[in-house]
Formats: sequence, structure tokens, C-alpha cells
Amino acid sequence: MGGEDDLVVNGAVVTGALSKALDAVVWDGLETRSGTDPVEDVARALRRLASAGTEAVEEDCYPLYSLVTRDGCETPSAAAVALPFVIALAADPAMGVRVDLVDLLAALHAPALAGEDWSGAWALLADPEPTVRRAATALPAGVARLLERWRVEADPTVRLPLLLALGEAASREAAPAEAGEPAREARAVLAGVLDGDDPVLRVAAVHASAELDRELPVRQLDRLIEVFSDLALRPRFESVWYTPDIEAPWTREDLVRSTARLLGHDPEAELSFAVRLVESARRSGDGALCREALDLAWRLLTERRSVESSLLPLAGMLLADPDGAVRLRAANILAVLGPAAAPYADRLAELLDDDATDPYLDGSVREIARWALTRIGDPRALPGLVEQLRAQEEEQGRGYVIGDPRRPDTKDVLIPLRAHADTLLPAIRETIRHCGARGGATRSLLPVLEACGEDALPALPDLIPLLADTWTSIDVMRVLLAIGPAAAPAVPAVLTSQVLDHPGNHRFVARTAARLGADRAEAPRLVGEAVMRAEEPELGPIGGLCEFGRDAAPYAQRVRLAMEHSTHWPRLTAAITLWEITGRAEPTLRVLEEFVLPIADGGDGFGLFGDALRALIRMGEISPAIREALLAVRQSDRRLSAEGGYPMVLRDQELRGLIEEAMACAALETGGTP
Repeated sequence: MGGEDDLVVNGAVVTGALSKALDAVVWDGLETRSGTDPVEDVARALRRLASAGTEAVEEDCYPLYSLVTRDGCETPSAAAVALPFVIALAADPAMGVRVDLVDLLAALHAPALAGEDWSGAWALLADPEPTVRRAATALPAGVARLLERWRVEADPTVRLPLLLALGEAASREAAPAEAGEPAREARAVLAGVLDGDDPVLRVAAVHASAELDRELPVRQLDRLIEVFSDLALRPRFESVWYTPDIEAPWTREDLVRSTARLLGHDPEAELSFAVRLVESARRSGDGALCREALDLAWRLLTERRSVESSLLPLAGMLLADPDGAVRLRAANILAVLGPAAAPYADRLAELLDDDATDPYLDGSVREIARWALTRIGDPRALPGLVEQLRAQEEEQGRGYVIGDPRRPDTKDVLIPLRAHADTLLPAIRETIRHCGARGGATRSLLPVLEACGEDALPALPDLIPLLADTWTSIDVMRVLLAIGPAAAPAVPAVLTSQVLDHPGNHRFVARTAARLGADRAEAPRLVGEAVMRAEEPELGPIGGLCEFGRDAAPYAQRVRLAMEHSTHWPRLTAAITLWEITGRAEPTLRVLEEFVLPIADGGDGFGLFGDALRALIRMGEISPAIREALLAVRQSDRRLSAEGGYPMVLRDQELRGLIEEAMACAALETGGTP
């Protein structure tokens, strides 16, 4: 018989040092996960763990993860040899990292090791230490063993993850009619907890049952909202809701977020969950719950158009909430809704001095309220707008999560305000003069001036100095081209501009000077020759031929060849150019179909889709296939964007506006209806 401190490995008692048992292992022919790490490193890692004993730390387990777990690959042959040692160490009360070792066992479990002796691992479900028992619920012990533990487990911090594990294990069994007795008993346990007296455990039962019956969370919606809305229960979640994969306890807000995912298959229920939680939180003054529910509402808003009408009055009401972080979220919702938020313009204007923020979100209430007013078209947003955006661009270390509410990019605020260019231009010019070529605010404003077109002419004196810096010269030339012939005084500076040394940049300088200068008739020839010189698969500046229309027709054959021998963006660009310089709809329409039709089937090439729509609008006609696809996209609820956050809504609104224009143009052509 072995002593109390002995370890049992493969049925043999290992007295004292673990190294004796490791010395008996034949490592020859065994492999680690990488195949390049020597297999002897497995023994070294195990020895270090055993010798550390009570002083062992989590980092001591890391080498074994990289040596013997599969991590998506085939299970390394050394894993079977390491397994009994890891089990023995995890079972040793004197080890300092027992929970981490149990986590390692969970990572080790794989079909290739199913025939090994796991009995020591299953025994950890009954370990005297609650944290070890809790970690052991991640082991695939099977329904029967989990049920056996459930009947006797009294610790609530173990009982809850045990219930979750029971539901997960039962979901892997056969359908209810074919399931064995343990699976049927597991379902009965879950049903009993759902009808029990513990509200937090009832929420756990909903989560545990969701894989067995995905409609159950929908049916339990009223009870879920009731539990989450009970302020007295909030601390209870953090006291008992542990899962083996996360070290810290789950908060109520964490559970709101994960519960919403259980409702994702039912958009109406998911929206109802968010809206009702907001309403309940507002009545009780539960700011934490309101913020979490608004974050859910924001996600839904960026994913689906249909939620807008439900969220508009809710966000309008919350502009007066005493919680600044709630006001911030409400203002963000109204900002992306744009003109629809006009009924709340006065309330938004009252927030232009509101400096409330949220430590986890970008921006303040006043900044987002001003943006919301610009989206509505309210002139109260204009004073101080450019200065605010300049300060934003000059911030150091600004960070945000792409999908979260955040301050918009400068171009997204100012480009839609071209009608107010005369009001905004003085501040834009002052910013450019102050910041210079290397200022972040300057570079953010150049696309705005390009979008202003000829309205940007007064800024010409401020733009010319920027041609001397490689950071801004190319962007400034684009602004000059947008201004048009009136920018001709800038030609000498264009010819001496500083650009990064690349042939394409130098050709762009020459073309810009030609298009702005007295020899504008030379511009088509310069662009055309560059296109003719380009070698496959490079297409040269084919898109630059568009602005010359029929004057560029001599290059049509080269453009057609480029279209026929390219894919993706080059093919689309060549097809659009071919129509622009020949005026013939075919074969351009057939190519445009390639970039429109996939969107109706769930495709995500939204940028090229937008380019195709703009071409269709200029052409004034669409094919029957394109019309059918646009009708389908028009009816879809999804956002036509993959950018994340507020751009999801703005780009969706932009593309849907283009869809309406394209269909209206085609209807005028045929005398039909859009």
C-alpha cells in the first residue's frame, strides 16, 4: 500500500519523486504537437510541475499546452503518455495549480485519447475542493456521471456550472424519443430547475436547455426579463455564476449579453428583450441594466433596419436620463438614425454643453449630440463643429472598439454638409493653415474638400503649400481635380510637387497638370498612353478615361481586353469605363450583374456593389436580372455594410438611396414604376 502522499500513475504507485515514473517511460518514437519540439521536453515540464508543488503557478502549465494538446491538429502521440501524469498531479492536494491542471485535462481530451484511463479525471468531480470540482465540469464526463454529482452537490458555485454542463452533455445525446435513461433524467432535472424557486438557477436552466430546445428562451422571455430587472438579484449572479472557461464570475450584465444570443434566431424576441429591459431599467433607475440593454439595442440597430422605429422613441426619451452614459448611448442611436430623429432636435441642442462620457466608449454627449444635429440638418450644430473635429483628430492615443458607439470620422460628418460649405470653409481653411501638411486634421479634411468640388475653390491658397509634402500632395491633387479648371493657378506647384517616388505617382502629377492647365486636350492622350503601356495584370489608370467620354473612344479595344481578362475591381472598372467612352450598354450591363446579383443572395461585396449602382444611375437603365436583384435587396432587413459600428448604418442608408435612384432612372427609361 502506498502512503498518503503517493501518486498513482497507470495503476502503479509512485512513491516520492515523480521522476522515477517518468524515467520508466520510453519516449523514443513519440511526438509533440509541433513535431519539432523534442519529446523530452514533456518530461521536463512534468518534473518542473511536480518539483514546484505548492509553489507551482499557472505559467508552469503553459509548456504542456504547446507540447501535448492538439489545438485543432491531430493529437500528438506524447499526449497519451503525459495524460496519467497530469491526472495524478491534478488530483494531488499539495499541488498549487490544480485548477489549471484540470483545465489542461479538458484541453487534452480528444477522440484519440478516448481509450485511455480517464477514471482519475472523472473522480475530480467529487474532489473536496469546490474550485477543482467546478473546473472538472468542463471535462466530458458524460450525462450519467454529471447526474450522479448533481444529486449530492451542495455548493452553489459548483451546482450552477454543473447544471450548464449537464445541459451541454444532454444536448449531445440522441433525440428525446431515442435518448437513454440518463439523458431523459437530465432533461427532467432541467425542467425541474426551470420550475424551481431559485431565480438565478432558473436563468442557468434556460441557458442549459437552449441547445435542447432553442425556442425555450423565447417562451421564458417574461421570466428572464423579470429576473434581470430585479435589482436585489444583481449581486447573486456574481456570487454563484462561474464557468470553467472564465476565471472571474459572470455579472448580471454579462448574462444579459449572453442571453440575448440565445434569442438571435428570433429577431422579434431579441428586440423585445432589449426594449423591455430598457423600459424596466428606466422605471427602477437601474443604470447598469439600461446601459447593457442599450448596447444590445445598438448592436441590433447596426445589423437590422427593422429595429429603427422601435428604438427611435426609446432613445429620444433617454436623452433626459440622469445617467450620462445612458444619454451618450441614446444620442448615438439618434445620430445614426439621421433625419428620423428630427422630432428630438431641441433636446439634442440642449445637450451641446453636456460633457458626460462613459469610460468604455469613445466621445462625450455633447460631441455626439452635435453630430446628431448635423445628421438632421439642424444649423445649431455648425458653430464650433470644425474646431471640435480638429481637436478629435489631434488627440493622442484615442482608441475604440469598432462595433461600439463612437465619434464619427471627420469625412462622415462634413461631407454630407456640402450645402453649408460657405459657413464651414473658413474654419476648415484655418485648420489647414494651423496644422500644416503633417497634421492629422489636415489629412482628414482633404477628402471633405474633394467632395465639395468647385465649392472648395476659396481654399486654393491654403492647398498649394501642401503640394510640397509627400504626406498630402496626392490628396491635394485630387481636390484640385474636383475643383476643376478654376484650380489652374495651382499648375506650377503641381509640376514641382513632392510625391513618393513611384511611376504611378509621377504619371498622376503629369495628368493632373494637363487636366488643369491650358493643354487640357493632352490629358486624354496622357491617360490613354498610360493605359496602352500597362502590362497585364496591371491595368494602368483605366478609370481615368471615364471623364473624357467619347474623346477616349480610341482606347476602347484596350479597355475591352482589360475587362475580359481581369476580375474583381479591375473588371468592374474596365466595364464602367467601356460604357463611359463608347455609350454602349453591352457588355457593361452583363458585367455589372456580376457585382449586383450576389448581394441579393447574401453576398458582402458592398463597395463594388455601390460602384455598380452609381454606374447604373449614370447609364439610366438596368437589366431584368438586376431589377429583380435590387427588388430583393430593397426588401432585405440586413445592413448593406460589413464595416462595424455606425458606418454599418450610414453605408446601408447610402446604398439603399442609390438603389432607389437606379430603379427610378430605369423606370423613367421604360415608363414603368420603380
